[in-house]
Amino acid sequence: MAHEQHNRGRMLARVRKLKGQVESVERALTEDMSCADVLQRIAACRGALGGLMLEVLEGHIREHVVGGSQKQSPEQAEATEDLVQVLRSYLK
Repeated sequence: MAHEQHNRGRMLARVRKLKGQVESVERALTEDMSCADVLQRIAACRGALGGLMLEVLEGHIREHVVGGSQKQSPEQAEATEDLVQVLRSYLK
């Protein structure tokens, strides 16, 4: 993931946030919190993980699938953006 060097700090921050959210789920279960509270915490984890996955997938698509710094035709650029938008809507 050398192409992700400039995003590494942001991705690590996401991972740390996700770690805290998973620990929150563990605490909620340990403290016998309500199902609604546990489900809310799980949903937050899922959203955070989806955001991280989207960031990594988008970088992979742009760098490895469509060629990174290579010049794209307008049609290829539009198809790339369409694919990224579909992924964003699916993973959110």
